[in-house]
Amino acid sequence: MDANWTAPVFKSSNHPGALIGILWNLQGKRYFGLMRCIVTAGPTYEPLDQVRRLTNFSSGRLGSELANFLIARGHKVTLLIGEQATYKGERPMQTVQTFTTTKDLRDRLRAISAEQVDAVFHAAAVSDFGFAKVWVRSEEGELKEIKSGKISTRQGTLLAELTPTPKIIAELRGLFPEGKLIGWKFEVDGSRPGVIRLAQKQISECSTNGSVANGPAYGAGFGLVTATECAHLADAPALFIALEQLILG
Repeated sequence: MDANWTAPVFKSSNHPGALIGILWNLQGKRYFGLMRCIVTAGPTYEPLDQVRRLTNFSSGRLGSELANFLIARGHKVTLLIGEQATYKGERPMQTVQTFTTTKDLRDRLRAISAEQVDAVFHAAAVSDFGFAKVWVRSEEGELKEIKSGKISTRQGTLLAELTPTPKIIAELRGLFPEGKLIGWKFEVDGSRPGVIRLAQKQISECSTNGSVANGPAYGAGFGLVTATECAHLADAPALFIALEQLILG
């Protein structure tokens, strides 16, 4: 028998389909289609000053529950979770890192890319905009740029410049050239067909393997979108099973 071999360990869960045999050797080599996965979840934020920030309403729940599902299925998971995520459920995965800004999340993904990674599920809600310059308008109507650790309300009305943040999803293929990459497309306005088209555009432009369409524009449930089709999933458990099948396929 190989000295590096370890006996199977069986885990069970009430999650649908979560009973699986797990077999890894001591060198970390994978067997039976088990994957090394990264899951990003929750919001980034962008600071206005040292006490105020721009963020979004992402709770981090969906990404955290996906990570838990993958763990129950026997995969090795690194969860990157936003510091501002409000969901505080169990985190049984092997590695958990907390990120803050978009830059911080990018840096953490770049660091992990030096390791072998089989799949990346990019469910984090990355801030679309960050602050650039901030101006105050004088009584004469002139704009003057201000910088402060804490901008005082006594300054009066402010004008803040928002600039787009880098699209992390567009960088993932360069970081993980051999990995299966899944993005998310959450939209508020529009229709289900429109969101699906945007998800397929994301796949094409970012060279990903799939995208999860959801949000008010999509409606109830989720759409697991590939370059050629969209499978509708009624709830999160069904989505998680379909995502695993996609990365193992």
